[in-house]
Amino acid sequence: MTAHLMLPFPKAIIFDFDGVIGDSELLSARAFSEALTGAGCPTSQEEAIARYTGLSRPDTLAAIASHWGERCPADLDRLLSDTADRHFAAGVPAIEGAIPFITRTVAHLPKAIGSSSTLAYLDTHVDALGLRPSFGRHVYSGREHVTRGKPHPDIYLHAAAQLGTPAGEVLIIEDSPVGARAAVAAGARVIGLAAAGHCTPDMTDALRAVGVETVAESYDALIRHLGL
Repeated sequence: MTAHLMLPFPKAIIFDFDGVIGDSELLSARAFSEALTGAGCPTSQEEAIARYTGLSRPDTLAAIASHWGERCPADLDRLLSDTADRHFAAGVPAIEGAIPFITRTVAHLPKAIGSSSTLAYLDTHVDALGLRPSFGRHVYSGREHVTRGKPHPDIYLHAAAQLGTPAGEVLIIEDSPVGARAAVAAGARVIGLAAAGHCTPDMTDALRAVGVETVAESYDALIRHLGL
């Protein structure tokens, strides 16, 4: 028996949404690149992924302001929101394997979503992907349910408490180093998932450096790691 199979099986699972369930981070990066470049702060899609993936909106705005200083537009929040709305208008595709994993493989386990996105965004896309029966009311926003967003552990501690499961008995699945730091700080088991379109070898290395249990390249690899 391999070492990872000797670990106690989790009593609940908490998923990040963007990059773990919805393949949305490339859309976000394209929107950020377009909005910032159009405002005179030239940013490539790759730079947007590297700098802002996993951050809450307040932390994203702070990072942009720190990087660009006086060149940062005063109406940046609105500009980013308007551009993102256009990019997301057609919906968010699911990460390959995410829906069957959630609805069949771990259907028996309590589940929640802990995301940096707004609750309105999460509810829209959870419903569109047909995942409401799997999560019910357990969809939580780091912008609205807690004061501090990722990389602070608050959203994951909140989600675990709402599930009635100690964080140490929860498995958290994350795609970004920022989110993984939050999950590790919560005291949970953490697996990095590098299955989304934005994932790069550098991001995979960064996930490992944060201290995740393993990095799975797909949901099939995640299933094998968990011995399911």
